[in-house]
Amino acid sequence: MPLLLLVTLLACEPNATATPSPEPLAADQTLSFPLTHDLSDLDPALISDPGDVDILRNVFSGLYRFDDQLHEVPDLADGQPVISADGLEYTFRIRAAARFCNGDAITATDVQYSWNRAAHIQGDYASLFSPIAGYQAVASGRSASMSGLVVVDAQTLKVTLSKPASAFLTEVALWPFWVVDKAVIASAGENAWFTQPATLVGSGPFRMTARTPGQSMDFVPVAGWYGGATGALAHVRIQVIADQGVQFNQYESGLFSLIGYGRQSLPPAQANRYAADPKLSKQLELVPLGVTYWIGFNLKTGIFAGVDSGRSARHAFSAAIDRKALEDAVCNLKTNCVEATGGVISKGLAGYLGDGADNNVKFDPEAAKAEYQAWDPTGAKVKGLAYFYDSDPFNQAVCANLRLQWRNNLGVEVKCTEVDSKTFFDQRNGRCAYPMFRQSWAADYNHPQNWFDYLFVSGATSSGSCYANPAFDRLVASADYTGAGRLIADESVFGNLLYGVQQYLVHPYVRGAGGNALYDNYWTSVRVLAH
Repeated sequence: MPLLLLVTLLACEPNATATPSPEPLAADQTLSFPLTHDLSDLDPALISDPGDVDILRNVFSGLYRFDDQLHEVPDLADGQPVISADGLEYTFRIRAAARFCNGDAITATDVQYSWNRAAHIQGDYASLFSPIAGYQAVASGRSASMSGLVVVDAQTLKVTLSKPASAFLTEVALWPFWVVDKAVIASAGENAWFTQPATLVGSGPFRMTARTPGQSMDFVPVAGWYGGATGALAHVRIQVIADQGVQFNQYESGLFSLIGYGRQSLPPAQANRYAADPKLSKQLELVPLGVTYWIGFNLKTGIFAGVDSGRSARHAFSAAIDRKALEDAVCNLKTNCVEATGGVISKGLAGYLGDGADNNVKFDPEAAKAEYQAWDPTGAKVKGLAYFYDSDPFNQAVCANLRLQWRNNLGVEVKCTEVDSKTFFDQRNGRCAYPMFRQSWAADYNHPQNWFDYLFVSGATSSGSCYANPAFDRLVASADYTGAGRLIADESVFGNLLYGVQQYLVHPYVRGAGGNALYDNYWTSVRVLAH
C-alpha cells in the first residue's frame, strides 16, 4: 500500500533564526500566564493531558515536531526519513549537533532507549508504538527492546513496522516519542528524575529552573541550544491559580501576559465582554480547537439502526436542527464553540472536509418533517425517545436546545436524560446501549486515523454507535480519508453539531502568542514589546 503523508515535512532547522522584531522590545522579556491546575505528569512516557503537552513541548523534543502552523518538521532528525517501498522500514538520521540541555550528546541509542522505555511503562498513549515490530513483547515485559528498533550507528536508527501504518510518521512527532536522558534517569531514579528542575532534562529550547508543586514553575532558554535561536524571551513564569476569576483580574492588572496557554479558558461572562467590545476584542484571539460535538445514533439496534434502513430517520433529526440557533444558545458569542458544517473532523486539522461540505447538517425544517413523517407516520417509533448525555452543564444546555428544536421542527418530544459519566461511557462505548446520545472527540494528533480508528471503523472502541461498514473500512485502510469522511456524512452516521474554540486573551504588547487547533505556539515565537 502506498504511504500517504498528510503532513508536510519541511527540510529545515528545528527553529530557524527568527527575523528581528522591527518594534522595540521591552527590557524585561518575561512571559507570565496562569494554569488552573498543576501539570499532571512531567514524564513524556506518562503524559496524557493536552495542557501538559502544551507546556512540556518547550522542554522536550523528538525526531520531529509540529510547528506553529501544524507542519511536521525535523527536530532531532536530520531531514526526512528514508522509507522502504513497502512502507515497513524507516531509516532516521539524528542530527550530529543534537544535545540535551545539560550538554549530553543525543544519539540513535538515546532514541531507542526512550521509545523502549515508553512502550514498557505503558502510559495512556503507549499504543502509539504498536506499529513497531516487537512492541507486544516489550509492552508485556517479555523483552527489553522492540525488535523493530535497530541502531545502525551513532546517528542512524532503523525502524521496522509489523505492517504499514500511514499515520506512523505523524505519530513520531508526538510526546511519547520525545527523547529522555538515560544517564540522568539512572542517576536520579526512574520515579524521581522528573520531579526536580535540575534533573528534568530534555532537549527542547527551554529548561525548568524552579518549581513549587501546586504553585508555580519557572523556565529559561537553553544556552547554546542545538536548534538555533530560542527567541526573545528570557524567562517564562507559570502560576497555578484554580480560580479563573482571580486569573482574569490579575491579567487585567498586568500581572499576566496572557490567559489561554495550557488549554485555559475564560469565565463565560468575561469572554462575552471582550468579544462584544470593539476595543477589548483586539486582545481576544479565537482559534479552532481540535474538538467536535455531534449527535450519535445507534446503528446496531433501535429505531435508527441500519446503515441504509435508518438513514432517513437520522437525516431527518439532523436536518431539523438550526446550528446557528444552537450556536447562539450555547457558544457564548462564538467564544467557546461554532457551528460544525465541514464533517466530523474539526476545522484546522487534516481531514476537514471544508466549510459547508456536510450536506447532512443543512437546516431544512419542512423537508426534515416530511422525511420524518414518511418514516414514522403515526409517531409510534419515537414514543419515549430519549437523548442521553453525561452530566455537564454544556451537555445539558445542548440537549435543552435540541429538544426544543425537535419539538418545533419535527413535532417530536425527546426526553433529555442525564447520566453520570462512568455509567454513560460504560453503556455507550461498551454496549452501544443508547438510541441517541451525546458524542464528541478531542484530537490527539493531526491525522484522520486518530478519528476513524477510534470512532467509526468496525469494532471501534469509542464508537457508541456500533457502526460497521466494510466500504468505510476499505477507504480508511487505503488512506482515502476524504472519501471516508464524506461517506459517513452522506450516510448520516452522525449529526454534526459544533466545533470547539480555544480562547487566547493577550495583551497588545505581547506578540507571537496564540495557537492552532492542537497546540499553543512555542515560547520561541513570543516576544514582549516595550510598553
